[in-house]
Amino acid sequence: MRDGDVVVIGGGYAGVRLAKRLDSVARVTLVDRKEVFFHRIASLRAGVRPEWSVTPFIPYDRLLRNGRVAVGKAVRIDTTERQVVLATGERLPYDVVVIATGADYPEPARFTGTTTDEAVKSFAGHQQKIAAAGHVLVVGGGPSGVELAAEVRLARPGARVTLAHSGPALLHSTGVERVGRRARAWLESHDVEVRLDSFMSPGNDFGTYRDAHGTVIEADLSFWATGTTPNTLWLRLGGHGDWLNPAGHVKVDRTLRVAGRLDVFAVGDVNDATELKITPAALAQADLAAWNIRTYLNSSGKHRKEPRMYRPIHRTPLIVPFGPADGLTLLPVPGGESAVLGGRTSVLAKAKTLMTPYMRRQLGYTAA
Repeated sequence: MRDGDVVVIGGGYAGVRLAKRLDSVARVTLVDRKEVFFHRIASLRAGVRPEWSVTPFIPYDRLLRNGRVAVGKAVRIDTTERQVVLATGERLPYDVVVIATGADYPEPARFTGTTTDEAVKSFAGHQQKIAAAGHVLVVGGGPSGVELAAEVRLARPGARVTLAHSGPALLHSTGVERVGRRARAWLESHDVEVRLDSFMSPGNDFGTYRDAHGTVIEADLSFWATGTTPNTLWLRLGGHGDWLNPAGHVKVDRTLRVAGRLDVFAVGDVNDATELKITPAALAQADLAAWNIRTYLNSSGKHRKEPRMYRPIHRTPLIVPFGPADGLTLLPVPGGESAVLGGRTSVLAKAKTLMTPYMRRQLGYTAA
């Protein structure tokens, strides 16, 4: 028996996980503007290599056995009528609503357009530009910037590739200097120019870029891997700007509820529960929120359970691929320094397949 209507807004990693967890205990509707799940982890390689162009797209049609997926754009949460309003005018009643709209990433790690065909064409455009470029500039020395610079270098061994980072070391947000040194060593050994302490901005002339010291770099093509923006403008426009912090993230309490509302949750990149906006954190939040939603829906029963509290993840394994055959893994060790593992572990865990078989299984498809 399924009790309660749960509307999950956003079909990314957190939304898919939570919808699947609740499918057997509630009437679940997953709302997403895309017709397919976008496996963002595979998107950087898809933007570089033609044979990966369709890999990031996995249909939603096998995700839910009992619930449904509604393709559309949520524009407002009507808390008075307890309905989610779609751009089409359709209204979805809810007992619980979950905001899981994630964040917007720079290209090529973005679903461009509204259909799979449009997104595939966007990847093809990036591939063609990379194939023709004499000099590719990647801005941002975090995990995405390092991974993209490596992918471009392996795809274009004859081109000039520059990675510019505003910080003093690559991957400096990890707090582990060895990780940054190893990433830099790999890149420089493959003839990628690494520029640190280089805050870049577009130059005065087309195809030029200027750092904070006034140094001008000319490049045929640039990619900016400099952070993400939470997808919450629709909430502000829909009258819920008070739910957001100054950075645009949804403010949640330790149960992952929007403060003051028992029936509104927010999970994943969209909330302010943790600064680590990574997939493991999103999945952990989805699992905890699923428990708390079940607890809320069954709160009138004799065997009432208590909600669980989320503990932000401060240390988690980090895998940065250097193409499909190399990479590095940062593995936290309890009570000690993090271990830095090399290519074999990174290839098996992520670099070769970019976790595509795992996500296909999560959506009800075979791994291949």
